[in-house]
Amino acid sequence: MTKPPSRRNKTTSAASTDSTSAANSANEDISLEKNPATATITVTAVEVPELTEQEQSDRLHLERKVERAVFEAGKALMELRDRRLYRSTHSTFEEYCKDRFGFQRRHPYRLIKASAVFDNLMKMCPNWTQNEIEDDPATVRSDQLQILPTSEGQVRPMTKLEPQEQQEVWLKAVELAGGKVPTGKIVKDVVQRIMERTQVPNTYQIGEVCQIIAKDNPELRGKGSCWGIVSQVNDFSCTVKLWNGEYTVGLQYLKSFNYLPAECEQMRLVCDRINRVYSDSLEETVKNLLQSLGKLNRPYLTAVEEKLLTLLESEYRRKP
Repeated sequence: MTKPPSRRNKTTSAASTDSTSAANSANEDISLEKNPATATITVTAVEVPELTEQEQSDRLHLERKVERAVFEAGKALMELRDRRLYRSTHSTFEEYCKDRFGFQRRHPYRLIKASAVFDNLMKMCPNWTQNEIEDDPATVRSDQLQILPTSEGQVRPMTKLEPQEQQEVWLKAVELAGGKVPTGKIVKDVVQRIMERTQVPNTYQIGEVCQIIAKDNPELRGKGSCWGIVSQVNDFSCTVKLWNGEYTVGLQYLKSFNYLPAECEQMRLVCDRINRVYSDSLEETVKNLLQSLGKLNRPYLTAVEEKLLTLLESEYRRKP
């Protein structure tokens, strides 16, 4: 028995025919165009409205909040530290910052120092106080705006300078950046020029005994309070021989013990003896003992220290 023709097939066929006709019609329209390259395309312009006075005020207000965010954090950390508001949960400020904010030991102190520099730079902004820009930013005219730092890294090189020098460095760095916020590298380069310009002459002498003042210099980590013998005098630094090797140290990180020449010679001999014993492959116990000798604040060894060093020499001493 023959099945009746399907209506669906007929409908599909009709639709296919209509589609083909439409395509052919479109092709005919295209072929009628003499030169498609000369076709005119009409584009409707969309007008972008200018910011209202209130919007301009809001934008400035929000931009300043972004700029000040990291420095406001520094102020908050300083208050938390000074008032010891961490004492109910932590014994030290460093532990609190690590657990609460994930900060490494030095970072909160960097933020605190950065906030002080930022406040100093704010003083260069004429005719408005520190709070005016938050309370009523619309009162600040465009010609009064001051380029300010936006990150801690931009002001870190200035933390060791005097307030007036900080302002001088920042203005010069902004100028070098073409009137924009300068990078930390630009600021660091300007600071280096200032420090070299104001650096006092290097009065250290070869053979002099000095102590390392690490301060917040990460390159001197673990060397704070170590004594060493000056082996080379440079313009703005000294090469110093410590218990575990030689290091080039800036003058601001050195402090002379003012020992007599005979005492300096005596400590030089001790330093040489320790260096001949020391190596990276030593046991930690031996390294710790040598480090303790490398932090003496007197120009001699006690009888016990002399015996211990002699014992280590007999056990580990390298040939001179």
